[in-house]
Amino acid sequence: MLDDNSELDPALAEFADVEGIWFLRNTGTQTSLSVADGEGRFHSRVPPGCRIPVVFGHTAVVFRAGPTTYEIGVYVAAPIYSAPAPTGADRDRHAGRESLGEIVLTLSQRQLIVALVEPLLRSETAGLGDIPTSARAAARLGWTLTRFNRKLDNVCDKLDRHGVPGLRGGVGAYATNRRIRLVEFAVAARVVTRMDLRLLDLADPVGDGSLS
Repeated sequence: MLDDNSELDPALAEFADVEGIWFLRNTGTQTSLSVADGEGRFHSRVPPGCRIPVVFGHTAVVFRAGPTTYEIGVYVAAPIYSAPAPTGADRDRHAGRESLGEIVLTLSQRQLIVALVEPLLRSETAGLGDIPTSARAAARLGWTLTRFNRKLDNVCDKLDRHGVPGLRGGVGAYATNRRIRLVEFAVAARVVTRMDLRLLDLADPVGDGSLS
């Protein structure tokens, strides 16, 4: 048991050896698990009742219960798979861009993500309930709300095209839900870290593109 959080599933996950391969099964009833390798290059969401093989040397399992976000590190002594080291094509810092596998994010797109994840980066006790509204995040960056929403649309569309679920579709609570899902993914896949907080104070580079 992690703590006395009344919204935490009493039995959320289990590990089992199946013919020499370890599997993580979500044994909860309402909480999905966000699973990423330690380098943040691979990411998957495991709904209740589903399972996923644990093939990396380090796997991060992230989930939330109420306003609290939890992360569990899973380590395997003899991993089945090792992610390839990043190449020059993976990172193009001179253009102010950062890649996540095949996903290339501009500096302003990363700034947007950092603005949303900032409370979780600054405080270990912060949860998804502390995610700022679009208006607050826009003000934090010194952007207009129209510009923030346009860039948020582009980030969500880009990640959706690369298979990140929960960032498109629906109406009503969709604006809130996609911010939460974006933060979930950013935390689980380590799209941004505390070192990226410095990006909040950087001006847009020339050529970053007002539409990206």
